[in-house]
Amino acid sequence: MTDNNTNMRMTEKDLTKLANRIVSKMMHLKTMEQWFDHVRDSEMGEDQDFHTLDVSEEYGAMGDLAKLITLLNLYTDDEEFEKCIILKRRIDKVNKILDKYDET
Repeated sequence: MTDNNTNMRMTEKDLTKLANRIVSKMMHLKTMEQWFDHVRDSEMGEDQDFHTLDVSEEYGAMGDLAKLITLLNLYTDDEEFEKCIILKRRIDKVNKILDKYDET
């Protein structure tokens, strides 16, 4: 690897350190994946618990906006413009809700 005409070479020790960091990161990610799988499959992951999250109006609006924009993109690709108009109106309403939180 050359950077500004300076040769930078990794020693065997540097490569070993880098490899150890990569493996450590991968093991951490795998452990987290197993934990999420465990929680999802346990009673904790049941849908009834979703309602106990107490999602704020702002976060709920952000989630709605993400969904609406995704649908808008899908319907735009399919050239279903009547649906796009309906979605655009709803997006405008959600943006008004989010505007309240931008002002604070």
